[in-house]
Amino acid sequence: MKDMIVKKKKIRKPKKKYAELMEVADGSSSQRKASVTTLKPKHLSLIASEPNMNLSQLHLLKKTKLSTSAKQQTDSKGADPTLDVADVNSSTFGIKGAVIDPSLASSTVIFSAVNDPLNAADELQAFNEDNSEFPQETQTLQTLDVQLDQAYLHTKLMEELDHGEEMFLDQDNFTNLQNTVPQKKVPLASVKQRKPKPPRLIVHLKPNIKERLAKVSRIELDNAGKEESLARNLLCYLETCVSCGLLNRGWTTLQAYQYRAKNISKDPRQSDVNLYATLLHGFAGKGITLNDMFVKSTFLSDQREMALKGVLKLQPSFEPVIPPPDTCYSCSLLRELDKKTNEAVSFRSPGQGILTREQLKDLTKEQLDMEVKSYVRVRSIEKRSEPNENILQYRLKLEEAQSHWKKIITEAFKRDMSALRSQHHTFKAFRHINLYPYLRVLDTQQYTDIIMQEIRRLAEGSETFSPTTRQLYRDLGNQVQSRHLIRHKQYTGVLDKLKHLYEEYCDWYLDPSCSSCTNTRQRWQELIHQHQDGPSMTRENRSWSNAVLLGVGKFLYNIIMRDIKVDVNLTRTNGKTQHLLPAFYTLFRHQGHMLMEEVKPHPVLARLFRGAAQEELVFDVTNVPMLTPPLPWSSMNSGGYLLARANLIRLPFQAVQQWHRLKEAPEKELYPSLDSLNQLGALLDVITEVFNSGGSQRLDIPEPPSACPPPGAINPEMSKMERFEAYRQRMALRRQKAEMYSLWCDTLYRLSLANHFRKRVFWLPHNMDFRGRVYPCPPHLNHLGSDMARAIICFFRGEPLGPKGLDWLKIHLVNLTGLKKKNSESERLQYAQELIPDILDSADRPLTGDMWWAKSECPWQTLAVCMEIARAMRSGDPEAYVCHFPVHQDGSCNGLQHYAALGRDSVGAESVNLTPAVKPQDVYSRVAALVEREREKDALEGLELAKVLEGFVRRKVIKQTVMTTVYGVTRFGARLQIAKQLKDIEDFPKEFVWPASTYLVMKTFESLQEMFTSTKEIQDWFTECARLISQVCGQNVEWVTPLGFPVVQPYNRFNKLAAPQLQAKKLQEHYNMDMFERPNVVKQKNAFPPNYIHSLDSTHMMLTSLFCERRGITFVSVHDCFWTHPSTVDVMNRVELEEVNPHLRGGRVENHLGKEKKTVHPTEIRTPSSAVELNTTNAELTNDGSVVDMSKRKLNQILTRVPSKGDLDITNVLNSVYFFS
Repeated sequence: MKDMIVKKKKIRKPKKKYAELMEVADGSSSQRKASVTTLKPKHLSLIASEPNMNLSQLHLLKKTKLSTSAKQQTDSKGADPTLDVADVNSSTFGIKGAVIDPSLASSTVIFSAVNDPLNAADELQAFNEDNSEFPQETQTLQTLDVQLDQAYLHTKLMEELDHGEEMFLDQDNFTNLQNTVPQKKVPLASVKQRKPKPPRLIVHLKPNIKERLAKVSRIELDNAGKEESLARNLLCYLETCVSCGLLNRGWTTLQAYQYRAKNISKDPRQSDVNLYATLLHGFAGKGITLNDMFVKSTFLSDQREMALKGVLKLQPSFEPVIPPPDTCYSCSLLRELDKKTNEAVSFRSPGQGILTREQLKDLTKEQLDMEVKSYVRVRSIEKRSEPNENILQYRLKLEEAQSHWKKIITEAFKRDMSALRSQHHTFKAFRHINLYPYLRVLDTQQYTDIIMQEIRRLAEGSETFSPTTRQLYRDLGNQVQSRHLIRHKQYTGVLDKLKHLYEEYCDWYLDPSCSSCTNTRQRWQELIHQHQDGPSMTRENRSWSNAVLLGVGKFLYNIIMRDIKVDVNLTRTNGKTQHLLPAFYTLFRHQGHMLMEEVKPHPVLARLFRGAAQEELVFDVTNVPMLTPPLPWSSMNSGGYLLARANLIRLPFQAVQQWHRLKEAPEKELYPSLDSLNQLGALLDVITEVFNSGGSQRLDIPEPPSACPPPGAINPEMSKMERFEAYRQRMALRRQKAEMYSLWCDTLYRLSLANHFRKRVFWLPHNMDFRGRVYPCPPHLNHLGSDMARAIICFFRGEPLGPKGLDWLKIHLVNLTGLKKKNSESERLQYAQELIPDILDSADRPLTGDMWWAKSECPWQTLAVCMEIARAMRSGDPEAYVCHFPVHQDGSCNGLQHYAALGRDSVGAESVNLTPAVKPQDVYSRVAALVEREREKDALEGLELAKVLEGFVRRKVIKQTVMTTVYGVTRFGARLQIAKQLKDIEDFPKEFVWPASTYLVMKTFESLQEMFTSTKEIQDWFTECARLISQVCGQNVEWVTPLGFPVVQPYNRFNKLAAPQLQAKKLQEHYNMDMFERPNVVKQKNAFPPNYIHSLDSTHMMLTSLFCERRGITFVSVHDCFWTHPSTVDVMNRVELEEVNPHLRGGRVENHLGKEKKTVHPTEIRTPSSAVELNTTNAELTNDGSVVDMSKRKLNQILTRVPSKGDLDITNVLNSVYFFS
């Protein structure tokens, strides 16, 4: 055994053939330790040059030699170690002739980098004033902290000056700064030559191949994204510092990031001129002395006057020349409107003759007061008895609790701000983007009000659902940002100038004959040009980043979660002791397959608010209509509400590429889209009565949650399966109760707002989504919604019915019932005459009569028309009767109309009324007939499911599926649609709902493909183009609508950056932006066909609104459903056919999809590095049969392979009576 033991061989360390010199530096040793450093070979020359120097003095010799060498280098370059204010102002920043106001001398001292690098004395004085209310110990610690930072930074700057590092930009560097990212074109990776193989198409590409195919590398996109996001974040931070008066702090932060970019190669260099311009505005308030500055720059307060004053000192004869705005259209589809501007055509105001100047002035004051407060109180229409003693007791306790909470919130906010201020003045947080300035933009009282409103909203919310905590943080941060923007407009003079301009605008609005302007946008642009003094009215509002919104929201929510307490014995009548518990707590709930953190109120708090039965509802001001005409959209930054912010396009915060496209597009190309946004009683008591009576499923009025049946009892005798079934039913009832409460609240809000605006004129400001589809900004009270929502709104301005107005009301009534879809207009009119007794009975006794109106497809709109017809017939002279009721003209499956026109499909066009016909064609009935034909065949072959469906293949069952097929509905979604309709049929056996829905989906899709041959071909081509664009080129699919509106699909796969650190010391500097990320190929290809058709829908609507406005026709739209007065229906129909239809005005398939494919599908994407061509040139093709080469060839082939068109003569639509009916 001993022989088997392996002995380890001893490893001998090599002996050193040299001695290592060490030194102990003077002043670096103490009683416990000494700093020992190694002498390197490069220091031996110092010992040789000084033979009398010992090792203890060597470190002194090294520092002396090194500093002398650095100074010689500085002197050789001619650098002056001392700087003064005049030198820096005139030469360092390259602003020639700029005059510094003596009053700003204290702020400009920071330019003296040697004597006082950070101007810390002024900052310390302001800091001491802020901290006067805090304990002396805290002030002493913070004062020492600031002095330590001052000493460190002063030493750091002196050290950098000794080494010849210049901390300020010279004139050339500052002048050459550009707001662009480095332009560098990355060549494709070389592909190894190999034996050519037969061409084949591989759908799934590996990541490395995708990167080789992409026009821009992943690294470049990441770097460009970091640089762009940091620039945006930093610019927002600097503007906030300037608005708070923290100028030196903003300058220090910018210096720190420039220093990091110099010394850390991975950190992006900030070369955006706007960063320095923002600080210069804060320090000097002047600018450059060029005329372009007055034309292209935006100003706040008296900056324009101060800049002009400085220029006049140098050039007394200077006078800025501001060119008038070009208000005409550049779109070829609207040339006729530009021609008509030379004729005697004036704008017809909807408010003319309705309101007086004094009334509109009072309404303007009321609207401004609401927007300054940021909220509106509305009396609830919920039926309640007189407050009893119990309710009054609850209200008293709630009032006492709220008064106590306000004090607690104020103290907690000051306490947390004190701690945040201490963190803010530490060294690291002092020089980075942090949360502190964002929490100083409002007064403490305003933060308290925001938190109190959030407490009420949470306490009155659903007990079974809450938004996630991140959504709550973001919403609360948005409220702070919105109030800050309004407050900023007050302090910078924008509000005062807006009042003056808006008063003149309202005078013109009531009497448009005083100006030659033909729409509201032109008049607003004219007023802005006439009043150049004061602040700019089109200044862009910087949006806070997602990390900032989350940080601000969490800071305020911490106060709600930690400091707001509720006495659990508060609701007890005999409670004598006080037991305080947190009023809110967090819990985790399942949302899909994920667990999400939510906030839930304490049951006692919810019971307190519910028992108080408060009589008023509180709405955000942007969620209610306006009392005055909205500001016309004149640019992408100006329009909508007077002070409150309304975004032109509804986009997620990370979608910035479309904003870039809008900025790059000429302003004239956006005029049509902007102008279309600017163009845009007794029944309420009946609906309110039904609502307060418990609702009605039959009339689609939600029932209160109390109407939900109670769950069944669980007995111990139950088996395991019976208990499981009982628990399952309880969960279903709980979900049903939550849904009932949500619907009930939505109806309560809608009816309460309708009652608040009863008999008052109101306006609905609009904006649009990324495709150009238009939506009203107020979400509750508008004409986009259910049957009840549309029935309670009418035109405030009435028009006489005229000779055909009453007939159109009757035809509209028959259309709403859905009974005569296949009959001609004359037959519908005759049927309406037969219904006169039912119409009058419905109008006189809506809830106590025969209730014929309740059998209609749209019962509430039917009842509203019955009341209007009754009033007109009883007026004595129906032609002179002034009608306020809108008549609807709806497209015949508008999406299929566009596909049939694009592909020139004659069979499909006939089905959707694009060709003349004696009677209207109902595409839904035709599809149902084809499905029924196939069902009969299967039934004869013995298919049991086909036999079960006998008599149930109805128009209503497959209507929604046919309608949404062109908008990208999947087979699963279509199955849910049909299953819902089958469940609503009482006689249909419920056990066959799911198999029958699957069968009908298959037959419906087959029937549509048979009827519309070109539709499927065009859809497939759209899908393949989008797939290759996003997969091969690595770019988002984008196109330009016929009206010039740029569209970008915001579907991307974002890199998983670190979650935003919700802390006060330092905020996240980078965030995702879609233009620097790779697209989500699946979403891009699936969404492109429906999105493109939606953009054509919006183009049709916008053209109709513009031409109707020029003809003085009242016009409102619900996407492809157009509303107007009964007397102007015929005029609007002619406008749609002759002047508006985009397919008749050059929008053919070969123009939109072939010849103009560079517009529909992007030929270039303006990436930070360069403009990249979409099509692959021959020089980029390797002809080696590789996957990369084949993919590029496939892309070129697909883009040029435009689907063939049919034999339809599109001009026949001019003779179609039922194109819109």
